[in-house]
Amino acid sequence: MTAPRERMLRLLSLLQSGRQWPAAELATAMEVPSRTLRRDIDHLRGLGYPVESTRGPGGNYRLVAGAALPPLMLEHDEAIATVLGLRLAAAGGTGIDLTAESADRAAAKLRRVLPAALRRRTDATLAAVEFGSGEQPRVTPDVLNVLAAAIAARRCLEFAYTGKEGPSSRTVEPMRLVQLGMRWYLYAWDLDRRDWRSFRLDRITAPTTTEVAFVPRELPVEDVAGHLQERFHSPKSLRITLTLEVGASEAAARLHRIDGSFEALGERGCRYVAYVDSFEWLAVVLTLTDVEFTVEEPEEFGEYLARTGRRLLRGSGSRGR
Repeated sequence: MTAPRERMLRLLSLLQSGRQWPAAELATAMEVPSRTLRRDIDHLRGLGYPVESTRGPGGNYRLVAGAALPPLMLEHDEAIATVLGLRLAAAGGTGIDLTAESADRAAAKLRRVLPAALRRRTDATLAAVEFGSGEQPRVTPDVLNVLAAAIAARRCLEFAYTGKEGPSSRTVEPMRLVQLGMRWYLYAWDLDRRDWRSFRLDRITAPTTTEVAFVPRELPVEDVAGHLQERFHSPKSLRITLTLEVGASEAAARLHRIDGSFEALGERGCRYVAYVDSFEWLAVVLTLTDVEFTVEEPEEFGEYLARTGRRLLRGSGSRGR
């Protein structure tokens, strides 16, 4: 026999169909004796679910429509995961640009339908937890919704994209939305380039779903997220950590050419972990952005900058060595 909680969910699913269930037919659908069915119905009523019944040989059960939403049947860990997930999203931990107000409204609605004992436990957990604000470029829910809808409808997408080579217009067959760390990516077939491409969602502007439908192509890999993770942070990539003398938001805007993550260190500083294929490219970007910084690791990058600096000084005719 199924576990009681699983049985309750099955019973709710049947009752929520809106029909009147003869007692014998409902017991058969549940694969339980009539006595067990009556006990389960009483349990649902005790939780606040308005189940009506008529007695006698033609007796039946139905769930009253339009009644106030009863308490949710969540275990303690499920409720904690839900409320913490809402707070994490508001703090930017999902990479989506949700306001604290929207998350608070959702949490308040959830709180109203939790049983009293579980509500007290989740309130205590929330009071003890604090999330830092996410400083990465975040994606608006509107962009995410447009892309997700296009994937579901199998419709081509058009959008403006700002990549390493500058702005461009793209028309793609969207296939997957992937989250890696704090960033979201669209994995799609680029119709102009005739190849698979990944696009950072925070660099996509004005996405529009077209009327052109497409037949989904076979993906080149089974694990798209793993493929992108390996591509962006392959073993050949160099990991460089810097302390920057600008806020994380400003740093993210000025250093978008380099893949990396930012950690706020107060209002006017941040830690930047960059992934590059060579020291040269990061040195060029840091020079062009005119950001004051200190190398934390690796030591070899600091030595490379020192050698390059001495060479530039010699070339400038300066006496500094």
